[in-house]
Amino acid sequence: MDSPIQKTRTENGKYMNSEMKSVVNDLNEIVNSFSGKLNSISDDSFAVKPLPNKWSKKEVLGHLIDSSHTNLRRFVVGQHEHKPPHLIYEQEFWVTANDYQQESPQSIIALWALINKRIAAVLSKMPESTYNNSVDTGRGDESLHSLQWLAADYVKHMKHHLNQIIPNSYPVNYP
Repeated sequence: MDSPIQKTRTENGKYMNSEMKSVVNDLNEIVNSFSGKLNSISDDSFAVKPLPNKWSKKEVLGHLIDSSHTNLRRFVVGQHEHKPPHLIYEQEFWVTANDYQQESPQSIIALWALINKRIAAVLSKMPESTYNNSVDTGRGDESLHSLQWLAADYVKHMKHHLNQIIPNSYPVNYP
């Protein structure tokens, strides 16, 4: 028999199950520890493209910023929409449109940290009654995922891409 998921009270007086609390703690820890690591990468190393059609480290971090915009919206809208919102993300278009290659590494790192702190705050305040609300992430065919599943997947996705910037930073298999 599966053990019940433990609940803990957050600073704002809401209850969060142990799985969501782990996601929030993990996200905060990643931002706090990885920001310094990112800032220690030289500008040249951050900007080099391994191949003309591959993203630089700047663009990989930019992709994580774009992903965070889409997921922040999913986490907010998914709490109140009765019909599962259909929010997709066209990663190549977003990275090209944002032209991260022309931005300073410091501004990209700061934006990445700020938006992920915002996501952690939203997740920590999310009513537990909405954790199982669905969001459609499909690109044609419907692909429904709970907000709690999306939150955990979001952190795994981030670790996967941070490993592309600094190899072997996190033990993760993604997808």
